[in-house]
Amino acid sequence: MLYWHWLALGLALLMAEMFLASFFVFWFGLGALLVGLLTWLQPDIGLPAQLLAWTVSSGLFTGLWFRFLRPRMADRTRAGNARAAAIGEIGRVLRTPEGERRGVVRFTTPLLGDDEWDFICDDPLAIGDRVAVKEFSGNTLIVEKRD
Repeated sequence: MLYWHWLALGLALLMAEMFLASFFVFWFGLGALLVGLLTWLQPDIGLPAQLLAWTVSSGLFTGLWFRFLRPRMADRTRAGNARAAAIGEIGRVLRTPEGERRGVVRFTTPLLGDDEWDFICDDPLAIGDRVAVKEFSGNTLIVEKRD
């Protein structure tokens, strides 16, 4: 195969990746581009050596992707997991719980769409104390005092 065959194959695979969105065919396209470059620099490479170079380079690119690059691209946010995103958030007590009446806590940034929430707490609290979200109980937060 001539160098431009490999370049065309590589570009076709890279374009196919746009439609597949698997980020897997991409590495085979890069392997084909690399073999095209090698064949351009060294035109007397035989077809078996070209296929071996494509197989090795594609496998190497894929392995490097899964080993080093993909873990760095992992979504470490807690978006989409509302409960987990709220656990541990810190707020200030606006109204302390008294008897059957629940307390009210305010967060600096809205928590699940609201910045003020009713809460229950086992610790004695005063207005202005800092509390952290420990759990949910329906539409009420269960909090613990923070110093």
